[in-house]
Amino acid sequence: MTGGTRGIGRAIAEELIGLGATVTVIARSADGLDAVVRELGVTAIVADVTIAADRARIVAAITTPLHVLVHNAGTNIRSPLVGYDDATIEQLIALNLTAPLLLSRDLHPQLRAAGAASVIHVGSVAGQVALATGVAYAAAKAGLAQAARTLALEWERDGIRVNTVAPWYTRTPLVEPVLARPDALAAILARTPLGRIAEPREVATAVAFLALPAASYITGQCLAVDGGMTIQGLAAVT
Repeated sequence: MTGGTRGIGRAIAEELIGLGATVTVIARSADGLDAVVRELGVTAIVADVTIAADRARIVAAITTPLHVLVHNAGTNIRSPLVGYDDATIEQLIALNLTAPLLLSRDLHPQLRAAGAASVIHVGSVAGQVALATGVAYAAAKAGLAQAARTLALEWERDGIRVNTVAPWYTRTPLVEPVLARPDALAAILARTPLGRIAEPREVATAVAFLALPAASYITGQCLAVDGGMTIQGLAAVT
């Protein structure tokens, strides 16, 4: 899996290990990977998935059938479209959309060799509804969900299922600065029918479910892990 050193990624690694999986974590930070290796016992690959040479090293390191591929690496820089320069837009699209597609393509032989593999994209509800997250991130996450639908059809003959998990605000280091603002937290909770922020493990269990044989008849889907946010319409008027 990519991006597994903290937050949702680390929770996914822990969940899969708890289910008996042998996990390889890919991340750019050697320090973060060292901690995960020490604490969880995973295999680690230091690599930037947006760099072709690093992707080639990842593919070369996966020499056995690959049963589960989780694309979790991602980031965001919030800005109106007119506030982005070319490089920032290209960076966000490259990490959040292009790299997962290229890595899936390059690992296809290992996935096909597994016989019944699962590819899981960690997307975002920002790819489903309009939010003030910035258009580059939102477009990339929407693209991930559509890529899952198209690949699910393309790869069914190879026994490869492809799905997306789309979280809403989750309590991770990346969003803690937002959650620390009372006005922002109140606005988020007001849009969340369950009335609370998700914990990383709640997203991780959804990813794990899609990886398991229990989900063997599910492919091309986008599972929102959002406390009901995306189904929120107009509250009852009395």
